[in-house]
Amino acid sequence: MSQPQTESYTAAKGGIVALTHALAVSLGPKIRVNSISPGWIETHGDTWEGPDALQQPAGRTGRPEDIAHMVLYLCSDKASFITGENITIDGGMTKLMIYHNDNGWNLSI
Repeated sequence: MSQPQTESYTAAKGGIVALTHALAVSLGPKIRVNSISPGWIETHGDTWEGPDALQQPAGRTGRPEDIAHMVLYLCSDKASFITGENITIDGGMTKLMIYHNDNGWNLSI
């Protein structure tokens, strides 16, 4: 997902995805390489309600522990067959198409 004027951020995120799969091929099978692309993660303990929460298919913004749980899983033997993957943890946000007047959202310019 991109917004206007975010070219450097978007390019950096794309570079991480490309580096992840390149390193997985170069360093495997001894080393597994994966990356995580987090969505809206609330790090100040605020609770978001209304449109800010409703836009998330999960019904809330993310928490740091949502990311930490995936990191712990990826570091475990249970994930021994996962490498070269970028895992998006965003409460489904990148799967939702938002239209004016849908899901409590209004476009105002």
